[in-house]
Amino acid sequence: MDAMALEDLPACPVETTLMLIGNKWQVLILRDLNLHGTMRFKELQRSIGRISQKVLTSNLRAMEETGIVRREAFAEVPPRVEYSLTELGQTLQPVLDAMWAWGEGYKEHLCAASR
Repeated sequence: MDAMALEDLPACPVETTLMLIGNKWQVLILRDLNLHGTMRFKELQRSIGRISQKVLTSNLRAMEETGIVRREAFAEVPPRVEYSLTELGQTLQPVLDAMWAWGEGYKEHLCAASR
């Protein structure tokens, strides 16, 4: 893993977090690896839904480079590759929990407003 240099990160911690997991696909990858644990590429792709192979590969590589996701390749025929959250990636659990709670609250707000 190529560690990101401290001087490459924004001064603002929120901006740093967004830089590392700031797109919808990366958050959904986090969600699914958090919920299901270790997953193979196709399992992850099916679980996320409408994501192309190219976009999933690109996002997994980026998350692997930043140390959030672990990729493990097995020397088998056919080849098998599994993805899981690293210890660092697992520390994002409270962020996902907060997003879940906020999303639920927003849905409740809309329900209450439409009555």
